[in-house]
Amino acid sequence: MPAGKHKSRSMRRIFVRTPGSKTVIHYKARKPAKAHCTGCYRVLAGVPNAGVATMRSLPKSQKRPERPYGGMYCTVCTRRILQVKARAGGVQ
Repeated sequence: MPAGKHKSRSMRRIFVRTPGSKTVIHYKARKPAKAHCTGCYRVLAGVPNAGVATMRSLPKSQKRPERPYGGMYCTVCTRRILQVKARAGGVQ
């Protein structure tokens, strides 16, 4: 019988074959999903895919890129947004 903490689906079940030809289950914490661009849904570069404890210990400059809309939009969408704002005279 698994321990109570292993009963939830927040833990991944990994089936491991032992040298004695037995299959046992190892439990591992799931990794969080990768960050996506809010415009085109492309996976963002420069944003770590780490757990909560690791992200908490990182400095702010390593949690997301140091540019306008960093961590929200990819570089292509950011460039497009800034061009639109520049054409409109910064009003939007």
